[in-house]
Amino acid sequence: MESLFTSLSQAVEGALPIALAASFVWGVLSIILSPCHLGSIPLIVGFISGQGNLTTRRAFSLATVFALGILATIAIIGIITAGLGRMMGDVGVWGNYFVAVIFFAVGLYLLEVIPQFGRGIGNVKLIGKGLWSALLLGLIFGVALGPCTFAYMAPMLAVAFRLGTTNLLDGALLLAMYGVGHCSVIILAGTFTSAVQRYLNWSGESRGMLWLKRICGVMVILAGIYFIYTAG
Repeated sequence: MESLFTSLSQAVEGALPIALAASFVWGVLSIILSPCHLGSIPLIVGFISGQGNLTTRRAFSLATVFALGILATIAIIGIITAGLGRMMGDVGVWGNYFVAVIFFAVGLYLLEVIPQFGRGIGNVKLIGKGLWSALLLGLIFGVALGPCTFAYMAPMLAVAFRLGTTNLLDGALLLAMYGVGHCSVIILAGTFTSAVQRYLNWSGESRGMLWLKRICGVMVILAGIYFIYTAG
C-alpha cells in the first residue's frame, strides 16, 4: 500500500495527463481506504433507499448533490482553518461530536426507531426527501472530514500550489480531478442503489429494501461511534 501511494505521489508530479489520472485515482482511494470517508457510503445508500422508487437519474442527482455538499464544507472549513493558522480542516473534537449525533439520528431513522425529524432550510426536514435534504446531509458530514481529507490531499495540494504559482489552470485541474474521483465513488454507490432497487422491483416497504435500510442504519451508527472515538 505504501508503494502505491509513493507511485501516485510521483505520478501527480509528472506530465499533466498522467498527473490528472493520478489525482483522480487519489480521490477514489481517499474514499475506499479511509474509515472516516467510508461512512459516506452507507449514509447515501440508506438515504436513497428511504426515498421510495426513484429513477436512476434522480438517484444520480441526489448522490451528486450529497457529494458536492461534502466538498463544499471541506473547502470552506479548509480555507477558514488555514486562515486561522490551524491545521487545515481541523474543527476540533466538537465537530466530530456534532456529526456523530447526526449519524446516530440518521441511523436510528433508518432502523425506524425514530420518525423523520428536524427542520433544515425553510420547511425541509433534515432527514427527509429531495435535493435539499441530500445537500444538508453532505454539508454536515463534511464537517468531520476536514483533517482526514487534508491528510490524504497533502501531497497533491503541495504539487497543486506549486503549479499554481506558474500555471493556475493546471493546479486547479489537479484539485478538480481529485474532487471528481472523490465524488465518483459516492455517486456510483447512490446511483447503483436505485438501479438495484428498480431491477428487483422493490418498493419502499419491501423486505429487501427494509433490510438494506437496516444494514445501512447499523453501519451509519458505527460510523458515528468511530467519529466519537477519533475525537478523543
